Amino acid sequence: MNTQSLQAVLDAGHPVADHRPWPRVVVTPEIWNTLIEGLAGNVWTLLGLWGETGVVHLAVREEASGMLSVASLPCPDGCFPSVGRRHPPAQRLERTIADLMGLHPVGAPDVRPWLDHGRWPVRHPLGAATAPASPVPPYPFLPVEGESLHQIPVGPVHAGIIEPGHFRFTANGEAVARLEQRLGYVHKGIEGLLKGASLEQAAQLAGRISGDSTVAYALAFARAVEAATETEIPARAHWLRALMAELERLAHHCGDIGAICNDAAFALMLAHCAVLREQILRASAACFGHRLLMDSVIPGGVATDLPADGPDILQSLVTGIRRQFPPLVTLYDNTASLQDRTVKTGFVKPALIRQFGCGGYVGRAGGRAFDARRALGYPPYDELKFEVPLRTDSDVNGRVWLRICEVEQSLALIEQILQKLPSGPVGVALNALGRPCEGMALIEGFRGDILVWLRLNSDGTVARCHPRDPSWFQWPLLEAAIEGNIVADFPLCNKSFNGSYSGHDL
Repeated sequence: MNTQSLQAVLDAGHPVADHRPWPRVVVTPEIWNTLIEGLAGNVWTLLGLWGETGVVHLAVREEASGMLSVASLPCPDGCFPSVGRRHPPAQRLERTIADLMGLHPVGAPDVRPWLDHGRWPVRHPLGAATAPASPVPPYPFLPVEGESLHQIPVGPVHAGIIEPGHFRFTANGEAVARLEQRLGYVHKGIEGLLKGASLEQAAQLAGRISGDSTVAYALAFARAVEAATETEIPARAHWLRALMAELERLAHHCGDIGAICNDAAFALMLAHCAVLREQILRASAACFGHRLLMDSVIPGGVATDLPADGPDILQSLVTGIRRQFPPLVTLYDNTASLQDRTVKTGFVKPALIRQFGCGGYVGRAGGRAFDARRALGYPPYDELKFEVPLRTDSDVNGRVWLRICEVEQSLALIEQILQKLPSGPVGVALNALGRPCEGMALIEGFRGDILVWLRLNSDGTVARCHPRDPSWFQWPLLEAAIEGNIVADFPLCNKSFNGSYSGHDL
């Protein structure tokens, strides 16, 4: 296991100017391999892995010091040493790089396409685009050996109005021996659309990567732009952004709690939680002009100030949820038939959660305490008091309770923000540096940590932008969560994860 600090390893590389707020270093293959060994030894956590023409980038965080950095490896021959060979969380990211860029991970254990289903008009659309191969061979699912096994294909079209994904179950009777996912059906070419876009266009696109995380993505994009351009935004804008982020977190946690219970055939909880979610969405629209708060966070600040009656609307919302929510928690906790479905179902080993750097409610329900609001302390969370709920049961029940605790924390945060909200402007013009610059941001969405890395051209347009959804490190663990459970419990496990298809597929 590598014992060097991340700083010491990267000191041997060549730092890149105008990359903020954390360093980016051009590294050699030897340094790259040292980083791989550190990831494999759980000394560092993988935050992201993406490519562009002739180079691959690796974002890592050192757990001990909290240091973040990006290592960039030139790939003049179109190849790079596979990270996934030693660190499995990188495998799907490498397959994506191969699909989009045509860069080949040498020694990768899995070289099957991931986002490219053979339906694109070109191969490697973000690299040296070439005509696709024809015909496209069938996707080779992994083999499973054993007696009395049968396969159950589910999706990509599902019974409800939900996003598409394919799930291939191998089962012995009702017990699941293996689940293999195939995603990528809602690939929209986001990274290609961002290239060359103005900041206004790019901000709108960022907020639409995953519609239930529009505030989170817009915030990550805006903070990356502000870091790149060295722009300081007004204090009131920071606080309003946090207010919107907590409203978004509150709405989707309430929705998730009800939806999980509904997948256990307890529709009463879904009905009550849907009412709470609707109240939050209506209050959001009344205060900021959009139920999902879309286009409310922009580079330089926020698009809309809180109206004069906004504090009263939101305080009334908090008071109402505080009255309505505890009886629902009691109902969940005292319904034995519901507990029978959720307790010990969909267990994920905490060691896997640590290995994958899994964040959000999935990670914190399995003992990983990372929360970007606390770990990075970006404003105004550095001035707010809140707890980071943590559990170790790591099952469906634990993920429900984690959400319940986060609802309570978000209510307290909204009250604090309303009490301490500073006066002043809500936006500022971005600095025009007149030269290429790079920025990165890591923020906490309701699912977990969202990363955005970007490079701006000298005219302020986007040269390259890479968004990374928390679901990249959560979806693989769903395959582990369902093993040994019965097929009928898959919807329950899946909803307790609630991975984003759109945010993942890009």
